[in-house]
Amino acid sequence: MAVAQVETLPNGLTLAVEERPWNPGVAMQLLVPVGAVNDPEGMEGAASLLEGWLWKGAGSRDARALADAFDDLGVRRGSSSALEHTTFAAQFLADKLPAVLSLYADVLMRPHLRAEALEAVRQIALQELASLEDQPPKKMFTALRRTVFASPHGRNPSGQKAHLESLSAEALQADFARRYAPRGAILALVGGVRFESVREAVWSALGEWKGEGAGYPAVELRPAQAIHLEQDSAQVQIGLIYPDISFDHPEFYSARLAAQVLSGGSSSRLFTEVREKRGLVYSVYAAPNGVKGYSYLTAYAGTTPERADETLEVLQAEIARLSEGVTEEELERTKVGLRAALVMQDESSRSRAASIARDLYLLGRVRTLEEIEAQIAAVDGPRINRYLAANPYRNPWVATLGPRKLVGAE
Repeated sequence: MAVAQVETLPNGLTLAVEERPWNPGVAMQLLVPVGAVNDPEGMEGAASLLEGWLWKGAGSRDARALADAFDDLGVRRGSSSALEHTTFAAQFLADKLPAVLSLYADVLMRPHLRAEALEAVRQIALQELASLEDQPPKKMFTALRRTVFASPHGRNPSGQKAHLESLSAEALQADFARRYAPRGAILALVGGVRFESVREAVWSALGEWKGEGAGYPAVELRPAQAIHLEQDSAQVQIGLIYPDISFDHPEFYSARLAAQVLSGGSSSRLFTEVREKRGLVYSVYAAPNGVKGYSYLTAYAGTTPERADETLEVLQAEIARLSEGVTEEELERTKVGLRAALVMQDESSRSRAASIARDLYLLGRVRTLEEIEAQIAAVDGPRINRYLAANPYRNPWVATLGPRKLVGAE
């Protein structure tokens, strides 16, 4: 059984390595605590701009030479800025580790951040923000999250148009110097490497990386309420957010399995009742979600204006009905599904690296796959039904997008 070894280096960077000697490759996941949630006031979208700007040249290389250097090493890479952190992911051959880390050290510590390269990054960010108008469900949930959170956790990681347009190169350079720091950053690697050699290579490349970073604000919520976004459209989008238990709660997997019963495939309750039996929707689902410090259950339905009121009523009724319990057949089916997902994750070094980084961020420790499977197996029928009876899903925040406000969205 592979177990991740974890150490916090002297500069504050947390390093985690899961050794898989049989694997010639390495998957890397780096979380840097730079996201929309700690964008400075008046600078929403700064984290997104910085992530794109970093790749416009670093160290001794311009943008083209930097891309070529990664390609020459056979690195498959990606990066993105989200609500709570900026992620750098990569896959490469194990013997290329020192060279790959050297390139990332340039990106993280010595980016050019030249003013003339910023405008192209800004235009891409503005286009991404504008694309919300062509994605009604995403537009609706973006507005709903702002309704749920009084804290910056309700922000759109893509930023605000006025802020993106006004951010100067000087302001972003200062923001980079303040927020891009090793303290709170998490580097997870899975594959054919040894912990000691990784630690040596990481410290050689990133030992001079210094800084405290920006930290995170506390989660603050608004009272549950309903909002409506008026839009002349042939469809109605319905979104619900229910309070849920946290990632570290002892009954987390009771809640997780209940969500699977609700929306875990074509035999799930929402698909069966709302779509197949009643024909109310073209799309319906529910999924656990959240931020560090607060978890919630998201539900969505897309339907026609004529059937929207009934859809909202049935959707809420099916979610509320979970408090009456689940059957043994439903529970066993969902357990099989979650176990299959774990097996697939174990097969993928990339997925495992992401899971390790996420565990360290949310829990401060790494769970083994065996531990997770044991927690799932421990949830039996009486236990999950006791939990659901004591913790019903009620009083959601509600958002609708379409030509009119729904009767049930009051």
